[in-house]
Amino acid sequence: MASQSLPLRVATLLTGLLECLGFAGVLFGWASLVFVFKTEHYFGELCEPHAGPLGNATGLEDCKAQDERFSLIFTLASFMNNFMTFPTGYIFDRFKTTVTRLLAIFLYTSATLIIAFISADSAPLLFVAMPMLTVGGILFLMTNLQVGNLFGRHRSTIITLYNGAFDSSSAVFLIIKLLYEQGVSLRASFIFLSVCSAWHVGRTFLLMPRGHIPYPLPPIYRYGLCARDSTREEKEGAAESKNLQSKEVLSPEEGGGQQREPRSFRSCLFSQRFAWHLVWLSVIQLWHYLFIGTLNSLLTNLARGDKALVSSYTNAFAITQFFGVLCAPWNGLLMDRLRQKYQKEAQRTGSSASVAGLLSTVPSLALTSLLCLGFALCASVRILPLQYATFILQVISRSFLYGGNAAFLTLAFPSEHFGKLFGLLMALSAMVSLLQFPIFTLIKGPLQNDPLYVNVLLVLVTLLTLVHPFLVHRDCRRKATPPATA
Repeated sequence: MASQSLPLRVATLLTGLLECLGFAGVLFGWASLVFVFKTEHYFGELCEPHAGPLGNATGLEDCKAQDERFSLIFTLASFMNNFMTFPTGYIFDRFKTTVTRLLAIFLYTSATLIIAFISADSAPLLFVAMPMLTVGGILFLMTNLQVGNLFGRHRSTIITLYNGAFDSSSAVFLIIKLLYEQGVSLRASFIFLSVCSAWHVGRTFLLMPRGHIPYPLPPIYRYGLCARDSTREEKEGAAESKNLQSKEVLSPEEGGGQQREPRSFRSCLFSQRFAWHLVWLSVIQLWHYLFIGTLNSLLTNLARGDKALVSSYTNAFAITQFFGVLCAPWNGLLMDRLRQKYQKEAQRTGSSASVAGLLSTVPSLALTSLLCLGFALCASVRILPLQYATFILQVISRSFLYGGNAAFLTLAFPSEHFGKLFGLLMALSAMVSLLQFPIFTLIKGPLQNDPLYVNVLLVLVTLLTLVHPFLVHRDCRRKATPPATA
């Protein structure tokens, strides 16, 4: 039966990868789209003639207010990207895959049509369209992450591969920018994205389950094209998977190899592990959002208004984002290899396999923090050529961040709470991400485009993220150590 369903599973995997790569995380190519919007004079009325030292016009424009407007749109969209994952996570848990994907398609198609038909006069509609586009994209990612359950031993690798594809999809806006420079209108590009919704609908009904893909996967599991009575079979598969999983549920208060009671959502939510993971994600994510949202303004200042140079560096940034899909699987591969190694050791010592799986996330968490620290230090140095190194470290750090986040949640908490925990985690981290707009305003205003003090403070806060992998390692080692006999 497994051999018969293998082509279907591979088709689900590859089309899911294409979906994440081409649609899910396009928001984070914002810098490329802003360049096009500025060329089309979106919010151009906010620019004012730049006055020289004697009060005379210099011929240049002061577009600080325009930059703030674009930063506000990105702040709102990135906030919705995270915050709405909690209610949509509940929808995913409650109404399953098909309903969630249909909602995603509706939001995504509506957003692309709005962007296609607006102009400089109706630019404020971007405040509606970009959040809708973002929420639709995160729903595509959320429903695709469960595909990793179809490939047990390679689960973390596939989860991180999908998150890497999510990061790389930011290159879609670069393609739109390059096509625009070759004469293809913004409207034509976004109408094409709208038409692609027909493909999303077909994949929803032919290559995805109606319910959830269980983990561990039952011996006989059919979905999509292979399932005659998919609802009944998925319920039976989920029940069998729950029985298998209950033997390996990790409890925060218990250790050793004894059988444990399944954890409640409340106990997961108020655990120290979840709290520190929230700190880890929120701080690193704030760095990335602040950098992406203000990149056009940063490059404009460093290039002293040279539009050709800004365009060149914007293209370089977007190209590096595409390689996120190649960077992220290394993180998953690292966790999969370490998990297999630690689980073999657990079998020899009689300790919990769940603890061994969680221990495999520690190097990933620590490495992601260190990569963000390097990226933050490079971004803080105001030398234009150094930004190439910043771009490289940023894409590696970001591809490790979201893949490691999803993989950690699947290993640290029961799978039946994944949608709610993933959504709530992203919603809470979204509250922190709102700081990017006041930080941008502070830099543009009182600090007069000098972000030194802000960068130093954020670098110090980044060091705090290293506490999380240390605590996870200590907790795992304590649980893996058998209690001493009197």
